[in-house]
Amino acid sequence: MTFTPTRRQFGQAILAGAAAAALPRFAFAQNKITLKYGTAFPADHPGTVRIKDAAEQISKDTGGKVDLQVYPNSQLGSEPDMISQTRSGAIDIMSTAGTNLQTLVPTAGINGVAFAFKDYATVWAAMDGDLGDYVRAALAKVHLLAFDKVLDNGYRNITTSTKPINSPDDLKGFKIRVPGIPMWISMFKALGASPTAIPFGELYSALQTKVVDGQENPLALIQSAKLYEVQKYCSLTGHTWDGHFIFGNARKLQSLPKEVQESLARNLNAAALKQREDIARLNADAQAQLTKLGIVFNQPDPAAFRKMLSSSGFYAEWKKKYGDQVWAKLEKYSGKLA
Repeated sequence: MTFTPTRRQFGQAILAGAAAAALPRFAFAQNKITLKYGTAFPADHPGTVRIKDAAEQISKDTGGKVDLQVYPNSQLGSEPDMISQTRSGAIDIMSTAGTNLQTLVPTAGINGVAFAFKDYATVWAAMDGDLGDYVRAALAKVHLLAFDKVLDNGYRNITTSTKPINSPDDLKGFKIRVPGIPMWISMFKALGASPTAIPFGELYSALQTKVVDGQENPLALIQSAKLYEVQKYCSLTGHTWDGHFIFGNARKLQSLPKEVQESLARNLNAAALKQREDIARLNADAQAQLTKLGIVFNQPDPAAFRKMLSSSGFYAEWKKKYGDQVWAKLEKYSGKLA
């Protein structure tokens, strides 16, 4: 039997629809949307602080309907663990270096090629431009949705407990911690060092117990992770620039209401831009602060390191692994490498 509404019922339906349209746009979400965000950054690192600020703004934007819970300091697992959890949907959003993703998406680590970017102007031109877009498209193919702006983890420098590093000769046989990233392991082997892959959450204790004698990280992270307590020297090699992509489980993110997706993108991208400014300020005074805390700095000439990487075949090897197409996009910004 066909139902035909009476005039009164029809009028009530119209009024109900009008009232619904006047409600806040998230009023129909019956349950709060809880999202997990994981990062290896310490709690007081700008890469955590600015994301927490974004989480508060997302909650305001959505009338309290979206709760983005931020878990710093590898609370949800090592970075490889968090990548796996993000792919499975156990974690919704995370940030990590592109180099940590290169076993899954080989081109994701392209920004980590040694001495590729001479300065920050070059970094952001590349990562906000063609090179970053290429990587984001590659991540999408494995169902990871990357936001447009990349967090700054800074130029990486070598710290040691035993001696300053002035040339590749000082790295011969040197026990240095590196992330479990094939390209960086390859880089330090090419420089004559003895690299050991150790998760960031275990780095402090590894340095304290002399499992390794040194490590390499940006100044802001050396400071926030208190590595100055277990290291004596910092050599400003600036051997590679490191950035963290912010990305999430594509299926989960694309299933969210459009307004939630827009709020996440708007606020996480804005957070990344503010975090870049924070790192710039930190870099300006980190050396002075670390000096007061007992770190001895030196400024090696990068030319000898680049020459050794070239002669050892490092650049040629990684050009072959990455392929001519993405290597050409890198060299658009870096200049000729191999």
